[in-house]
This record gives sequence, C-alpha cells and structure tokens, in this order.
Amino acid sequence: MILEICVDSLDSVIACAEAGADRIELCASLTEGGLTPSAGMLAQARAIFRGEIAFMIRPRGGDFVYRPEEVAAMCADIELARDLGTDAVVFGCLTPDGSIDVATVETLLDTCNGLPAVFHRAFDVCKEMDEALEIIAGFGFERILTSGGAPTVPEGLDAIAALVKLADARIDILPGGGIKPDQVGEILRRTGVGQIHLSARSLQESPMTFRRPEIPMGGAKVPGEYERHIADPVRIAEARSGMS
Repeated sequence: MILEICVDSLDSVIACAEAGADRIELCASLTEGGLTPSAGMLAQARAIFRGEIAFMIRPRGGDFVYRPEEVAAMCADIELARDLGTDAVVFGCLTPDGSIDVATVETLLDTCNGLPAVFHRAFDVCKEMDEALEIIAGFGFERILTSGGAPTVPEGLDAIAALVKLADARIDILPGGGIKPDQVGEILRRTGVGQIHLSARSLQESPMTFRRPEIPMGGAKVPGEYERHIADPVRIAEARSGMS
C-alpha cells in the first residue's frame, strides 16, 4: 500500500518525512487545486524527503485548456523538474469540449522523455471518463489521480471501483480529493486500490506576534495570512494505520 500526501510547503514535506509517507505530490497553492512549485522548493524537498516525489505541472488555476505559451512553460518545467531529480510529473490537459487534449499530452510526454507521468484530476471534469481512461492508459501514464468524477472520493467510491476494474492493471487508479484520514480503510476496502492520496492537514497558527490581519495578500477568499494548512504527522500516521 502506498500513502501519497499532497503538499505545498516545506513544513509539510518535513512532516511527511517524519511520519513516513511513501510519496509526496509537490505543489504550490493547494487552495487552487495545486500549481507548479518552484525549482528551489523541489531541490529542498529532494534533500529532505527520501521517498518518491511527483511534481505538479500546472501553470495556473482554473480550467485545463492551455494555450501554446502555457504548454511551452509546462515543457520547461518538466525539463527542470527532471534535472532536479523528481520521480514523476503530474499534469492533465483537456480540449474545450471536455475531451483529452491528445496533441498537448503528446508534446508533454515527448518532453518527459521516459520520466513517469501521472494524469491529475482534470480527469474528473472530462466528459467521458471511460473513454479518457483508455486514452490515458494508451499513452503509458503510470496512474490517474481521481475522485471518481464526484466532488470527493467518498462520494465517488462506486465509480472508482468501476475504474479499477476497467483499468485491469494497465494503469493504477489513485483515489484523491476530500479524503479524511479516518476514511482511508473504507476507501481501500470498497475500491480495491493499492494507494491513496490526501493532504492530511491541520490548522496551525503563524509564529508572528505582530500582525496586520486587515491586509490580505490574496485577492480571493483564502485562509488568513497568519494561519496555514500543512501536513500533520498525527493525521498522516492515522491514515497509515487505516492501510494495515
């Protein structure tokens, strides 16, 4: 059983190293669903974490329809991540009608040049998941991160179990999205998967004593600047116990 934790800070990377997570998905801005983190963050994560690192390739929030300039940026990020020692890259691309963007995926995979690739939860908003799975498996992706086309994994368990059967060991199905540590055992039993993905975070206060909470740094409604959600070793351990 593989426990993957999605992280967007080095505090969370350290927590994963301490708690014994098997793999991390390294991102920036989990409040936006995960964006491409910096090269410096990957270099430090590689020094801290001994398990596998899957590096998010997503140049912005919003939809998964990318213009050529964005694809070029994604290719550059893949090359940089490969040079800095990532074990896999994570991306997903769709056309405006909700189909897999075959041409863009081919371009990104060519850039990978054998580096393992993961198709992320863009899969959950495509128009036909069964068809998309066949395309993604045919490309040779290692796994698909999915909530079963539902808002959260607990709501998509039947669909995830069906995807596991459809995949028929050709590609791994990785449940992720809205999972709480105490739900891990049931998810594994209900779906038959061999790995799980969650953030396992708890709210932690900033060490700052001087504060200006009336001045936010973001334009959208996000958690305050003096608190952050980071991976919690206790919750990671709870998730691990559900896998036994």
